[in-house]
Amino acid sequence: MDVVIHAEALTKIFRDFWRRPKVRAVNAIAFDVQAGEVFGLLGPNGSGKTTTLRMILGLLTPTHGTLSVFGRSPRDVESKARIGYLPEESCLYPYLTAREILNFYGRLFNLRRAARQTCIDQLLEMTGLQHAQHRPVGEFSKGMARRVGLAQALINDPDLIVLDEPTVGLDPVGCRQVKDLILTLARRGKTVILSSHLLADVEHVCDRVAIMGNGAILVQGRVRDLLEQHDRCRLTFPALAPDRLEAVLQVLRRETGADPAVDHPTRTLEQFFIETVGQVRPEPTAPTGVAPTEGVAEFLKSKPKQTSTCPP
Repeated sequence: MDVVIHAEALTKIFRDFWRRPKVRAVNAIAFDVQAGEVFGLLGPNGSGKTTTLRMILGLLTPTHGTLSVFGRSPRDVESKARIGYLPEESCLYPYLTAREILNFYGRLFNLRRAARQTCIDQLLEMTGLQHAQHRPVGEFSKGMARRVGLAQALINDPDLIVLDEPTVGLDPVGCRQVKDLILTLARRGKTVILSSHLLADVEHVCDRVAIMGNGAILVQGRVRDLLEQHDRCRLTFPALAPDRLEAVLQVLRRETGADPAVDHPTRTLEQFFIETVGQVRPEPTAPTGVAPTEGVAEFLKSKPKQTSTCPP
């Protein structure tokens, strides 16, 4: 697989006014992000996650070590043209509408007018904001503004998508939609690197994770390999009558010398919430919040190219 991001002995030291070392925010970390995978960057506050993301984006220059994005310097303009970024706090112009904001970012990427409008229409529909596209963003809730931020991160059909706390401010349905979108983008060949404090979200979507602490990577690997308990096994089978269940347990006690635990599988609260809300039919009046959404924008379904552009 192609390596999209390569870091080796990556270090960032912040200095004071006199150029004296003040904070070693990132301390000689090494990791690779492969094309088409979802990579999670985890850690407590102050562990160096955001500093690492900013170096990947070319917003900060590494003090020591090696960092490349698409085989080039993160500050290379061609590399930046293939990246989409959703910051933890999206700074949106409050007096512009959602459509005007997306049009502004599309022009920054030199997208042609017709293609730009097609991309905007699809992104507004994908994020459930088509009915509110002409309202000033300053009137939006935090979750609706977050969806505008996600749309602007995808306006250039990026090959690498950097998401910093992508589900913050979203309701459970919105969180599920964003996670499904991330998985769909990865299946389309996009590469996603995300940072989040919501570990359940990371567990659901990430192929690999790196956990940082005090500027260093404490552990990294595939999510399943890190979470599996290899010294224990779980059996799942249909519900049995009490007498048959007791017979099975007796066999297990005899073979293992231990008393096995018995319980019933459970859904997650997220699954239960979405199923419950999905049973409620929307009112016939025009929605004031986020409209129901399904699927992914058509222009994002293509495989990544050398240059990221919307379809003509």
